[in-house]
Amino acid sequence: MGLAFGLYFVYLFAETFYLDNTVFDESKVYVYINEGDEFSDLLTSITPLLKSTSSFRIAAQKKGYSKRVKSGKFLILKGSNNNEIINTLRGKSMTVRVTFNNQERIENLAGRVAEQIAPDSVSLLKVFLDPKFLAANGFSKENALGMYLPNSYDFFWNTTAENFRHKMWKSYQKFWSDNRISKAAELGLQPLDVMSLAAIVQRETQKIDERKRVAGVYINRLKRKMMLQADPTVIYAMKLKLRNFDTIIKRVLYKDLTINSPYNTYRYNGLPPGPISMPDISSINAVLSAEQHSYLYFVANPKNPGYHLFAKNGSEHNRNKKIYTNWLDNNRVYR
Repeated sequence: MGLAFGLYFVYLFAETFYLDNTVFDESKVYVYINEGDEFSDLLTSITPLLKSTSSFRIAAQKKGYSKRVKSGKFLILKGSNNNEIINTLRGKSMTVRVTFNNQERIENLAGRVAEQIAPDSVSLLKVFLDPKFLAANGFSKENALGMYLPNSYDFFWNTTAENFRHKMWKSYQKFWSDNRISKAAELGLQPLDVMSLAAIVQRETQKIDERKRVAGVYINRLKRKMMLQADPTVIYAMKLKLRNFDTIIKRVLYKDLTINSPYNTYRYNGLPPGPISMPDISSINAVLSAEQHSYLYFVANPKNPGYHLFAKNGSEHNRNKKIYTNWLDNNRVYR
């Protein structure tokens, strides 16, 4: 009788700690534990992955894990026993690759990042626009997007919103080396000016090999104190006024040029208050290495899609513009 009881307890011990307790078909699954989650929250999320929730609960209590749940992203392999699962959940959270680019507004960035790490978009946006942080580091609500350089970054999944911002600030400082700051100064620009101008250049042309020439046009205009007259800034101003950034605007009309907004570079001189989108590194470098030429105008070239016709004076530009507007009318592009 004693032997039977002994064998039974040996089996219970083995079942509790050392028998396969996974029920999923995949070779591996990820478990996400949010900051502040308790053991009961973990049980709810992990139950569909387990053969026996009760044995997992007992093992967690025996190992003291049920009272010390930690947040993070964890990898569970098929065939794992409770001992292995708990040791994994006790270990270091996995890192995730956070990627973002081409975000139009700081709100879009917060939403994109929230898809990849634990903090939600509301908490991220609150940290991104924290007035004390912005003021202490030379940013404003309008140009805050300029601090975030599009790239891929490694983070612990359960990183805080503050830690995410801190790493982005350090990345921004590293990017703006003495060499880049010097190049910007030679153009009469500060780093955030470069970010705003790079955003315009990127919106004007998707052709990377043309961006230096387009940047050169705007540098020439800034030096002559001419208005930039950049259509993408008008489109941004229109979306801002409509409070609808999903609107697709294919053509800027003359009436649109009158919209009263500091982003409308047909009405206000100089650069807009901040970037109209997140410029990529090629656009930033295009501004810093802007082509030196005498062009002051450009318009889309319908005979070479994606590229532009450049002009040194108004009469040349009007001829080029006529070619483009005729093409728009012939193709019934009205808005």
